[in-house]
Amino acid sequence: MRILVATTANLGHFLPTVALARACVAAGHEVQATAPGSFAPAVEGAGLAFAPVGDPDPAAIGRTFGSIAHLPMMERDARVVADVFGRIDARAALPAMTSLFDTYRPDLVLRDPAEVASLVAAEAQGVPHATVAIGTTAMLALFAERLAEPLAEFEAEHGLEAGRLTGAAAGAPRFSRVPASFDDPPAASDPTVVRFRDGEAEASPEAPPLPEWGHAAAPLVYVSFGTVAGNFPDAGDRYRRALDGLADAPVRVLLTTGSGFDPETLRPWPDNALVERWRPQAEVLPHAAAVVGHGGFGTTTAALAAGLPQVVVPLFAFDQHLNADRVADRGVGVRIADGPGLSDGIREAVASVLGDPEIAATARRVAEEMAALPSASEVVPELLAVAAGRADA
Repeated sequence: MRILVATTANLGHFLPTVALARACVAAGHEVQATAPGSFAPAVEGAGLAFAPVGDPDPAAIGRTFGSIAHLPMMERDARVVADVFGRIDARAALPAMTSLFDTYRPDLVLRDPAEVASLVAAEAQGVPHATVAIGTTAMLALFAERLAEPLAEFEAEHGLEAGRLTGAAAGAPRFSRVPASFDDPPAASDPTVVRFRDGEAEASPEAPPLPEWGHAAAPLVYVSFGTVAGNFPDAGDRYRRALDGLADAPVRVLLTTGSGFDPETLRPWPDNALVERWRPQAEVLPHAAAVVGHGGFGTTTAALAAGLPQVVVPLFAFDQHLNADRVADRGVGVRIADGPGLSDGIREAVASVLGDPEIAATARRVAEEMAALPSASEVVPELLAVAAGRADA
């Protein structure tokens, strides 16, 4: 079977597909990933064959972001989904995507739900497709709603009946790393959602030791605001507030900034802190007692799988706010606000989650639930069923 993995140039959207793609390769199937050409290092770094599509015009994206900077967060996000993912990205990718379908002739497409060109090509050519979740069901429903207008435009342009793309996106089989107890009712009991665990992203009990800093016996708090936040103008202030807030706490702090921010600009660090650009989460989480994150899908699900209490500081995207609310509602952590009060908020929140046995017990139960899910390799037959068009796929 030939499988095409289609993603936008976004690590948070691509990484959820990697375990499934590798499992298919291990099972003897042919897998090729496609994304904008600039994303080649990430795809090739994951060990997957790569076929580039067109990169979006940076000037067009810049104009879009400039035109929405004054809008409230939810309106701003709605415009980004519709105009950037649904129009600018999709139109840049579609010519090469269509050619790729003609030459590669995939039997199945595994889609990042933000990657629209593969949906258009798959529906135009009658190729089965499935979505790999990048968030909870509520997040994916909002995403689909915001893509409705650009999808209608593509339907008209490509001679597809009205509602064809919207219906196909909403009705496609979904593969998700979100455990049922963390998902949104009634999706938590939806039998059409195939849930799996990503063993490659899980914390390893054989993780190498971390460098020495601070008091070795103090609990480790892992702080990460994701790979994108370091590129924002206020990143340095946010990192400094987080470090200052935990400077006098009886913990050790490992803060990672992502490749877009130089940790050296934050010196002097507090004595109990270590700041790095990046370290694999699977190497950090076995040593951690709590996680401070931004509500991104990768960090949130990694902390859930590790059974760690979370402090969530949602920043710039609506799914981060949804995940922050779910963390608090599910009882696996707390939500706090970004801004000038972050230092005090993070100090109090970390003390709260480290000192609350009920939060710790709930986090462990969710981790046990995730550990009981089938592995990526065990759900490959479900992918084959989608490709075969079985009604029960």
